[in-house]
Amino acid sequence: MKYFWFFVYKIILIPIVVVIGAIGLCFNKKLRDGLFGRFQTRKVLKNYLNELNGDEIIYWFHASSHGEFLQTKPVLLGLKEVEPHAKLIVSFFSPSGYQHVNDESIDCKIYLPLDFYWTVKSALRLVRPEKLIFAAYDIWPNLIWAAKELGIPTVLFAARFKKGTAKLLPVVRNFYHHVYKNFHSIYTITKTDHNHLQLMLENSSNTTVRVFGNPRYDHVKSTADKFTTEHTKSVLSRKKRIIFASIHDEDERIIYESVLRLLNDYESLSILWVPHEPIPSVIDASVQRFEELGFKVSIFSKQTPYDKDDPKVIVVDVVGVLSHLYWDGIIAYVGGGFSTGIHNVMEPAIARLPILFGPKYKNFHEAEELIKSGGGWSIENGEELFDKINILLSDDSKIIPASFAATDVIHRNVGAATRVVRGIIRD
Repeated sequence: MKYFWFFVYKIILIPIVVVIGAIGLCFNKKLRDGLFGRFQTRKVLKNYLNELNGDEIIYWFHASSHGEFLQTKPVLLGLKEVEPHAKLIVSFFSPSGYQHVNDESIDCKIYLPLDFYWTVKSALRLVRPEKLIFAAYDIWPNLIWAAKELGIPTVLFAARFKKGTAKLLPVVRNFYHHVYKNFHSIYTITKTDHNHLQLMLENSSNTTVRVFGNPRYDHVKSTADKFTTEHTKSVLSRKKRIIFASIHDEDERIIYESVLRLLNDYESLSILWVPHEPIPSVIDASVQRFEELGFKVSIFSKQTPYDKDDPKVIVVDVVGVLSHLYWDGIIAYVGGGFSTGIHNVMEPAIARLPILFGPKYKNFHEAEELIKSGGGWSIENGEELFDKINILLSDDSKIIPASFAATDVIHRNVGAATRVVRGIIRD
């Protein structure tokens, strides 16, 4: 059966993906950027490796995008502490990760090679990493199979299997059985994930499986430490501002009218409006819409910091600043929950903000934890958004427990990065 799936993936599935991707190149700039970047991967690797002595220990980490890198970063830092002379190569699938991540812990940054067997096997032979390490969910069968053939141990951490995952359907499960069983070790987020994985492995694998948690909590906690000490006052001492973060078009269509109602009903209320893709056309449209309704609007950028006290609406036109901006608000709405899935809810949580988001959160453990603790809520429509925020703004006794509950979720889950690092070295 193993060879059947090898054939199906290599001869049928990959060519189909290539054809679909080729069509998408005509319409999607990100796809074009990613493809052209992959053509340069081998050259980048050769140039980097030529600068080394040849006897260095190299770890190859793969993260799909910027969000998965945030899970990976505390593991990189921890590994560097234990093995300071090790070299860390990080590959990305998405241009959003490759283009926006510039981190001193990375020794060499590349696009993930196309998952053709001969392509990835050639890259692995060139690098010969000590281990190949995947974050979260972005695993590539040919890359895993090639590493197994070359004797390179593969690790998956922050593994997560959502309730009702298609990976456990009979035929699909058989395919993934032949993928996951080739991992050297897999570290899941929760015990439930561990149980789902065991169903997939069918007790016929030598893979080491452990429950280690999510290292992304460690990243958020370490990033926010200095802000925690600098912001010792209660969340209620801040200006009455709501942060609308990573807003997709789908979010805007559903919540926009309710946002306007809140702005009109609360004279002292202001908002930070952060589009998911802050390109000029989107920023200009956002500013124009608010101004046409009579609201004073400022634009936040790295070149022109906003006036924190005056404007009713602040539109953010840069990326990479949200973790800081959350500390200027008292409530957060995190976008993506009406389209592809919610974005990072950990950063507003550590900033002590009650958090709202759309219904597509089922594959996000941290969102589920927020709902259970009373620090976060999923909304189905704009009316629910208005009602919940109205309750929080109208009653201090509601916002304070929610604020503490949100932050407590982070503190209860730190430590996963250390466990993952130990596992990478020892297993």
